[in-house]
Amino acid sequence: MAGDHLPRDAQKASGEWLCTGDETPIRCQDPDKDGKTSQGYLWVLGRPKGDVVFHWRMSREHSHAQELLRGYTGLLQSDGYGAYASVAKDNPGAVHLGCWAHARRYFTKALEESPVRAGFILRLIGSLYHFEKTWDAQAVGPAKRAALRHSYFGLTLGLLKRCAVKLREQVRPKSALGEACTYLLNHWTVLIAHCDHGRSRIDNNLVENAIRPSALGRKNWLFIGHPDAGQRSAIIYSLVVSCQRHRVEPFAYLKDVLTRLPAMSNQDKLDDLLPSSWKPLPQS
Repeated sequence: MAGDHLPRDAQKASGEWLCTGDETPIRCQDPDKDGKTSQGYLWVLGRPKGDVVFHWRMSREHSHAQELLRGYTGLLQSDGYGAYASVAKDNPGAVHLGCWAHARRYFTKALEESPVRAGFILRLIGSLYHFEKTWDAQAVGPAKRAALRHSYFGLTLGLLKRCAVKLREQVRPKSALGEACTYLLNHWTVLIAHCDHGRSRIDNNLVENAIRPSALGRKNWLFIGHPDAGQRSAIIYSLVVSCQRHRVEPFAYLKDVLTRLPAMSNQDKLDDLLPSSWKPLPQS
């Protein structure tokens, strides 16, 4: 149900819709290799106030992102992985947005070798988050947020880019600071695109947080028992993580939905059973 209904749920939203994407590696037992495992991936898509949907694929090839998001129009936010950029390139109605948290992590890694220079860049990025936190507290809407980003981010972004360009000329390309500057400048266009789209968050942390339960599970159970079990795991993760996002108790949700499904004759009402829409039946 979850996997089939993401496209329907997603495209219900009119106008500027935001989809966030990420992926995480999971080992699975390979039936063709006795006692050995192969690498698979959970691809995760979601939107801030909607459900989170996990998809199982046996690789990280760009074609999987293109398949999952074929025909998508709206905002598409991701880290620096090129698969999502290719989706935006192939879909004229899609706008690719970057993740400031990823840019910040590169400079955090550079703190040990370049505490002063990396620290200065981190303070500049931190000022963007300070503005966002203030606007969140004021419940600023999308249109006003976009206007405020243009007004308040401009000087900081200009200084940030000039510093990154200058630093990249001064340090070794393979140094932590050099790689941080390269990441920032290579993704500059999609990072500053947030100024034009007030519906977006400036980082991809919402979907990254959704991945954490699967990462924790991976440490406990090590691998999935069969490639076919990957999609079944993805469906369970989709439902449970979406329940957590909407503050729905997963056991109560699953018990209710699994009880109601066999009696449902109208497939169009399946959307009502998604965690974002679900309401328990009134007690008789």
